[in-house]
Amino acid sequence: MAADGLTELSGPVLTALIGLVREHTGIAMSERKGVLLQGRLRPRIRALGLAGYGAYIEHVRRGEEVPAFISLVTTNDTAFFRTPAVWDYFSDEFLPRWLRERPGQTLRLWSAAAATGEEAYSLAMACVDFQQAHPSFRFRIDATDISPDALCTAQAAQYQGRTVERFRDERPAQFARHMTAEGNGWAVRPEVRRHVRFGHHHLLREHRAETYDMVFLRNVLMYFDDADQLGVLRGVHDALAPAGLLVLGEQDAIARLGAPFGFDCAHVWRKEQA
Repeated sequence: MAADGLTELSGPVLTALIGLVREHTGIAMSERKGVLLQGRLRPRIRALGLAGYGAYIEHVRRGEEVPAFISLVTTNDTAFFRTPAVWDYFSDEFLPRWLRERPGQTLRLWSAAAATGEEAYSLAMACVDFQQAHPSFRFRIDATDISPDALCTAQAAQYQGRTVERFRDERPAQFARHMTAEGNGWAVRPEVRRHVRFGHHHLLREHRAETYDMVFLRNVLMYFDDADQLGVLRGVHDALAPAGLLVLGEQDAIARLGAPFGFDCAHVWRKEQA
């Protein structure tokens, strides 16, 4: 059956879809996102041969479509070594200090909302480079996301287009060390990939059993309302070791929320007692 009724998404149907997005991802969308939802969902509805948005809503509510729906409505915008100041701090300040203060221990890192994996692999590359100069250094990286499609891309570790072109242009030596040509694109080398463990995680519904020294949660909070932002931050707080660090994005502002974190330096917050 050809899909119809897909020219405009508005009214009660849009409200119902926004409710489904909130239910399954925690993302707080306004009705201004109707055009975005329409563009993302229309091809899927047509591919399924459904009659329109209403039929798709019922399809999602039956359950099997939920993973695909989550992948469609979440934004997976990331890049290798995004925001150079963060990576300069991580490589030049944080890693040397951490090794000096905790010799013999294993650095535990969590890339939360890791999207398609570029951030997690950037962490691994920076750590591998540091390990070359400091052989006693040990680390492990967990990377999680809510989107099944994003996780599949991350685990494949194969990239094309702008994300690798920018990496190659801005960090040619690191690119040459850690990427290899594969097919029509580039792949992260196995010696980097083996340090990253990917898995599914819902920031609002699931708590981590592990404890981390540093959590990267960049440009994610802006998709939630204030109450859910605080809920996410509390979950991260629980997952951090005492005095652990939280790295946020340029658009993330948490001081007004009263979360138990103290400002450390640009983009970096330190865990405080709740």
